[in-house]
Amino acid sequence: MTDMLKTITPIDGSVYVERPLASDAEIDAALERANKARVAWKATAIAERAALLTRAVDAFVSRKQEIATELTWQMGRPIAHSPFEVNGLEERARHMIAIAPEALADIDVGPKEGFHRFIRHEPLGVVFVVAPWNYPYLTAVNAIVPALMAGNAVVLKHSAQTPLCAERFNEAFAAAGLPEGVFQYLHLSHAGVERAVKDPRVDFVAFTGSVSGGHAIQRAASERFIGAGLELGGKDPAYVRADANLTHAVETLVDGAFFNAGQSCCGIERIYAHADVFDAFVEGFVAQAAAYKLGNPLDTETTLGPMVRVGAADLVRAQIADALAKGARALIDESAFPAAKAGTPYVAPQVLVDVDHSMEIMIEETFGPAVGIMKVTSDDQAVALMNDSHYGLTAAIFTTDEDAAIAIGDRVDTGTWFMNRCDYLDPALAWVGVKDSGRGCTLSRLGYEHLTRPKSFHLRIAV
Repeated sequence: MTDMLKTITPIDGSVYVERPLASDAEIDAALERANKARVAWKATAIAERAALLTRAVDAFVSRKQEIATELTWQMGRPIAHSPFEVNGLEERARHMIAIAPEALADIDVGPKEGFHRFIRHEPLGVVFVVAPWNYPYLTAVNAIVPALMAGNAVVLKHSAQTPLCAERFNEAFAAAGLPEGVFQYLHLSHAGVERAVKDPRVDFVAFTGSVSGGHAIQRAASERFIGAGLELGGKDPAYVRADANLTHAVETLVDGAFFNAGQSCCGIERIYAHADVFDAFVEGFVAQAAAYKLGNPLDTETTLGPMVRVGAADLVRAQIADALAKGARALIDESAFPAAKAGTPYVAPQVLVDVDHSMEIMIEETFGPAVGIMKVTSDDQAVALMNDSHYGLTAAIFTTDEDAAIAIGDRVDTGTWFMNRCDYLDPALAWVGVKDSGRGCTLSRLGYEHLTRPKSFHLRIAV
């Protein structure tokens, strides 16, 4: 009997998608097609690759509302917010296509009499992309489009929660006329993923997911000399300095903490507010958080949908309970959110104060609509607390002093440092993490360096 993938929608707990998992023979056939297709694709001019991928982006965007609706069904994001992901995919894809000619151009190392010397960006071969459910298009496009633009073939394995996303990518590339085998997808079990990573026809793995998932990828690749890009989440902090514009800080940080039901790798999960503004900031933050409407994400009035599954919701509830047991105070009355019920993925937004780093809510990834706000008395204390984490994806400061923001940012262990914004990815900047947030780099010109290898040409032209 064929093993099946079943996607349970968090909206009502029903089965939304069923797909057969790829067999060993199907995995082998897909990797063989990719391995053959990469040869001609590497020889395809960058301008032609760009034209094909631009058509694919056009085809994808033309189906925005359909894609947004099924995305809501798969992972529960409010339908009012789901189209944003299509917009974000378009922004990132078009940027990486536009910068490819310059980023992938040969590097002239300078004149030397009698010689022609340069470094060429050589595609790695076959890139295996393993994508998550929380931002299923945005995380995947970070690797897929630059990998293809660099001349690699791509095989995508998407989350079992969002399998239709892989199929929509495939349909867009097919509509654009991408050559057969250059892009493929596989619905895989964990064993199937391990098999693909260990296969000698895979030359690089781009993984986004949990720390435990990252370790599994590392173990699978440990006997092979291939690279692995790992984005593994975070416990991202924000510091509200005494000179911050509080209205802006409140609006930005509430959205940064609760958008997508808090299920964002770079969402704000802990906040440190200076004592001079702490009370006013907390008051404004709670008022705005309490205005969210929790409910069915297919309702256009809903601003906070369910979490992806009951188990994820229970983890958030457990962290809140741990904090309360250790002396924290909850500032939002959950009874104001009747849709929030134990045993369901619907969780009310929560704001906790009187928190410290003995509590899980301040040190362990929450990935849900709950945030702790802690009072600090100095920049030094804020820096020490922000760095007191085994994660380091993004961190943010809210201040009117740019010089101070840069100086403080130099001291914070993070991949991206924001001033007066958060929970955003600029495709012109390198997307990186430190510590348990992972390694490697996607997007920007630097992202292409991780999807290619340098090949030196040393030509004696006078003999």
